[in-house]
Amino acid sequence: MSKLEEVCERVLALITPSEEERERVMGLAREVMNRLRAVLREEGVDGEVRLEGSLAKDTWLSGEADVDIFVRFKPDVSRDFFRKRFLELAREATKGFKHVERFAEHPYLECLAGDVRVNIVPCYAVEPGGWLSATDRTPYHTQYVLSRLDERLRAAIRLLKKFMKGIGAYGAEIKVGGFSGYLCELLAIYYGGFREVLEGALRWRKGVLIDPANHYRGREGEAREFFRHHLIVVDPVDPARNAAASVRLDKMCIFMAAAKAFLER
Repeated sequence: MSKLEEVCERVLALITPSEEERERVMGLAREVMNRLRAVLREEGVDGEVRLEGSLAKDTWLSGEADVDIFVRFKPDVSRDFFRKRFLELAREATKGFKHVERFAEHPYLECLAGDVRVNIVPCYAVEPGGWLSATDRTPYHTQYVLSRLDERLRAAIRLLKKFMKGIGAYGAEIKVGGFSGYLCELLAIYYGGFREVLEGALRWRKGVLIDPANHYRGREGEAREFFRHHLIVVDPVDPARNAAASVRLDKMCIFMAAAKAFLER
């Protein structure tokens, strides 16, 4: 075993959730989802309650679980329902939790249950390309990643996420300007492993194009002209979206430098 493999094995042992932790977090997720389904049933509202995000894909880090629960509604449900009544129903389903109302394209509810954050997000059940809100893509993201994962890639994703966190480059929010969890998953799947992502990053140059689903095969110049970004990772479920749009140039360069230093030392 090489020194790099030894370090990765040691880190994986620290960041992979134990069976006890998995059962605790998944138990919480099931409880909230069942309560949410019951509340929607009482309200007479038809909504599909789904577990999404890193928990659904089993790519989350020990001690850092986020429970992302999405409710998919038919397209005829009004945005006014999202803004008002949905939040009330979500609060009712999570009584006893600390609540924080968040805003993305539309409001969603963030809850704290001890050390676990629970996000309850509404979206529309639409076909790919017929997006009515940004969150409509999430179930398709989960489906795409799950269809390509095995245990080796899950380990690679965990390592990549922890590496990004360690260098301050993890998170798509504006204040970070870094790599989202979904982007880390796409990179690990595209390159085939943790070390392979780092080696791949050494070859990046401004305007690099990564197209996992080959949406722009033979039309790479068109893609670069369309996105006009220093790092382009075409979303496999939406050819009009750059999954790396949040990544600032400085965070891209920090990751490249850190990858080089780690591989060398």
